Amino acid sequence: MQPSHDAKHPLRILLVEDNDDHALIVMRNLKKESFVHKVDRVSDGVQALQYLRGLTPYEHREKPDIILLDLKLPRLDGHEVLSEVKDDARLRKIPIIVLTTSDAEVDKMKAYDLHANSYLVKPLQADDLKKMVESMATYWGVWNRNISKPEAEKEP
Repeated sequence: MQPSHDAKHPLRILLVEDNDDHALIVMRNLKKESFVHKVDRVSDGVQALQYLRGLTPYEHREKPDIILLDLKLPRLDGHEVLSEVKDDARLRKIPIIVLTTSDAEVDKMKAYDLHANSYLVKPLQADDLKKMVESMATYWGVWNRNISKPEAEKEP
């Protein structure tokens, strides 16, 4: 049974994922959720920061409510992205869920030291990944109380 959701603030999600297969599974499952308004994807850490800061070519993007962040990214890795976001007063309140293949203790500790909000290890089976994405979306989209953004706070 799917929980009911107050649709006053449907979720906008940024997926930072370089693996096309993983991205496809995650995006398909997120888009099935009625409370997910939009899912955008970038494929490396530099693009993630450009997107989040509204730089070219992302000047018309809407700031996401949640970031799903892989750690093993080209150009700028996930830990570096996490550090930059959490050091930026305009971005630090956006929850960041690390979604990665790494189960290494050093990666988990570093992510939490950098203020990740959650650390999820991608299961090997596609069906298990689908279930994880559905559960994660329900938690962050329904049960968790996000900070709502008044109209005056929306950024360009």
